[in-house]
Amino acid sequence: MQGLKLHDLRCFAAVATEGSFQAAAIALNRSHPSVFAAVARLEQILGLTLLDRSAYRAGLTDAGRMFLARAQLALREFDHLRTYADQLASGEETVLRIVIGDLCPRPRLLGLLSRFFAEHHRTRLHLAYEAVSGPLERLMEGDADLVFHHADPSDPHLERIDLCEVVFVPVAAPGFLTFEHQHDITPEQMRPFTQGVIRDTARRPSSEGYFLIDGAHLCSAPDHLMKKELILHGLAWGHLPAWLIKDELEDGRLISIANAHLPGRTEAAAVIRRRDRPHGPVAEALWHHLQAEATSGDEW
Repeated sequence: MQGLKLHDLRCFAAVATEGSFQAAAIALNRSHPSVFAAVARLEQILGLTLLDRSAYRAGLTDAGRMFLARAQLALREFDHLRTYADQLASGEETVLRIVIGDLCPRPRLLGLLSRFFAEHHRTRLHLAYEAVSGPLERLMEGDADLVFHHADPSDPHLERIDLCEVVFVPVAAPGFLTFEHQHDITPEQMRPFTQGVIRDTARRPSSEGYFLIDGAHLCSAPDHLMKKELILHGLAWGHLPAWLIKDELEDGRLISIANAHLPGRTEAAAVIRRRDRPHGPVAEALWHHLQAEATSGDEW
């Protein structure tokens, strides 16, 4: 493997991805002969035929197909290493991309971020809001460095710090139900009533339906604040996080219809990042700050 060049690996991966030497040359901003020579040199060093050149479009041989997977992994790792070196050289990242999911208690979280970035003013916070499966999609597609949401704790690709538990309560406005409020309301009794739901912001939405009553008319909202307004005005009923409706439940503007048939749900709100990505100094500092906050015992 002596003499193996990163440039040659990139040329081979580009040809395999783009489907031809000419397309790869355009994608890499290189000349066609230089890409052709790079792949030939790589094959000579490896002692393998990676590409079948007998057809109009270059195709992978069996050996090329197996080698490509490892080559792409090595190229990604090198890019991560170079990014991390740049971050270390500069001392701080220029931008940290954070996504807040729909279930997280925003007042405490935004206050925490405000105080942290006041002390790291050289790093610009890029903050976005996503709902349902949108936060994790942004993270997995590389559009976010950290997300505040819930995730499967068994996912080996993710690292998480649990921050708090969020209780979702099924609620309605007084007078919304056409029958007397009972303690054993069933989903079947709620089917005639409009149910408020949150729109999934993912580009490929999850097929999982959270709290949905089969056959009920649905009214969608972009976030829980809008969903709360719909419910307060008697336009729908639905599940809302307890931290958002504490005052309304206490003063009677909303009533809980939770029972054994409509039990609600408890989710763990967490800060989540990918294990297979490098994290710069500021991202690491925020991660450790959040670990301290999670174990402080302060109420979220």
